[in-house]
Amino acid sequence: MGSFSIWHWLIVLLVVVLVFGTKKLRSVGSDLGGAVKGFKDGMKGEDEASKKTDSKTIEGEVKEK
Repeated sequence: MGSFSIWHWLIVLLVVVLVFGTKKLRSVGSDLGGAVKGFKDGMKGEDEASKKTDSKTIEGEVKEK
């Protein structure tokens, strides 16, 4: 935990809870969790999309008119 002891972190946590309140912190936590889940789903979808496009590669030549 670096140079801070557990008591320093508990005091910081208490101050944060007193300043922002538990409802606001819960809201921020759920928003952050939803964003992380959306990011993971997006990355999973991108991987699946790249696998699908790799199997449909068409080779050819480009000729000028």
